[in-house]
Amino acid sequence: MSWFPEPSARIFCAAVNYAAHRDEMGRGEANAHPMLFLRTPASLVRAGEAIVKPGNSDCLDYEGELAVVIGRAGRHIARKDALAHVGGWTCFMDGSVRDWQRHTSQFTPGKNFDRSGSIGPELVAPGAFGDWRAHRLVTRVNGITMQETDTSLMLFDVETLIAYISNFTLLREGDVIATGTCAGVGEKRTPPRYLFPGDVVEVEVSGLPLLRNPVAAET
Repeated sequence: MSWFPEPSARIFCAAVNYAAHRDEMGRGEANAHPMLFLRTPASLVRAGEAIVKPGNSDCLDYEGELAVVIGRAGRHIARKDALAHVGGWTCFMDGSVRDWQRHTSQFTPGKNFDRSGSIGPELVAPGAFGDWRAHRLVTRVNGITMQETDTSLMLFDVETLIAYISNFTLLREGDVIATGTCAGVGEKRTPPRYLFPGDVVEVEVSGLPLLRNPVAAET
């Protein structure tokens, strides 16, 4: 069976962490610190399982990301020591229900619909993955490339995210940090390209197994 976070895992997600995505979303100037939100494990499915389009929204969007999984707990981790706390790397699909995300300035509802995102399929060890900056991130819908970037273009790099988060909470083994998506999201296309039952979403990061999920209707 593919890897999946434990129910007790915290899933920290970096928002607008690529400049081109920040620009397409109209977020203005860069933040001085990482913008973060939390997802629950119940909001995710394994690789191969169906992502669920909610019945009360037609605005389910795709966001392909690189995710890091903590392998060694730590608090107040120095940036120079951050990568020593990495247990593995995997792909992440931060499914976003855009209309619910915009209800207020807080992201929580639109980022936590049950089974609206995905993670996996496997963890790749740091030694096998190599330098996280030397990879290509691609998101496809029905085989068509929708997002593509070099992972080196993050605004707040992996070391910074680990150090920053560990300054307000103990990072525990099995916690996940999703490092943010790049430009090309469905909401900002003309016309918008949201996900509907029958679609297939793929997130590919070079050096990692492909994350692939069909989309199904809520029942």
